[in-house]
Amino acid sequence: MQCPLLYRFRVIDKLPEKPSEAATRGTLVHAVLERLFDAPAVDRTAPRAKALIPGQWDRLLESKPELTELFEGDPEGERLAGWLGEAERLVERWFSLEDPTRLEPAERELFVETELDSGLRLRGVIDRIDVAPTGEVRIVDYKTGKAPRPEYAEGALFQMKFYALVIWRLKKVVPRRLQLVYLGSGDVLTYDPVPADLERVERKLLALWEAIRLATETGEWRPRPTKLCGWCDHRSVCPEFGGTPPVYPLSVRPAESVEGVQGRMEPVRPEAGQPVALEGP
Repeated sequence: MQCPLLYRFRVIDKLPEKPSEAATRGTLVHAVLERLFDAPAVDRTAPRAKALIPGQWDRLLESKPELTELFEGDPEGERLAGWLGEAERLVERWFSLEDPTRLEPAERELFVETELDSGLRLRGVIDRIDVAPTGEVRIVDYKTGKAPRPEYAEGALFQMKFYALVIWRLKKVVPRRLQLVYLGSGDVLTYDPVPADLERVERKLLALWEAIRLATETGEWRPRPTKLCGWCDHRSVCPEFGGTPPVYPLSVRPAESVEGVQGRMEPVRPEAGQPVALEGP
């Protein structure tokens, strides 16, 4: 959790968040790259991919009408045109990083879920899974932003190791390669995991879940200020910015009454508003 209080606002309080241009563009580009593989290999060209953008944008608007708020006050459509143009550039850049005419994904936008021995459920959506004729598995994730500096690469790879752990537990196969494709900067980050890596991730997730369980039961969700706070929708209710969080919607147990059960891992009781699983970042 980058910010425990933000986790509470999103998962427990379920406070609404405004759509952002960057996140919505990412959703659009993901949809285009997914749909491109519906075409025969020879037809998977950059012009065809860019031609998919208007239709996928219309579908996105149909499913999420609130996205029209993004371009209010743009009667001439100039901002929208620039935004769609950036989506085109991201899609076109992908062709310099991968050759879709040589790829036949086994899965696209695959929802995965598994339960660990502890009872903790893990779930997420994987952009693409490739399977070699030899059976080796590659997990691919598209990012429309720029690649992180080397010292921050581990944080980005944690998401991929999370997915690898889910696949390992589900299929009993450790993925051969994890691949992050950064369309914003034109970089590809790869990592070849081993079982020990995924076992460490599992231990980290169990520790994280224990912290979530304790915070859920005590109501103690502390803010963790970072430079990302400037983009947070919930500053008005965050103590770091002089705000007051909404009334905690769950029953609370004093911290001392929880200490006796900290040693065992169990799913949080599925009461209204309580989290019952960890989702991929």
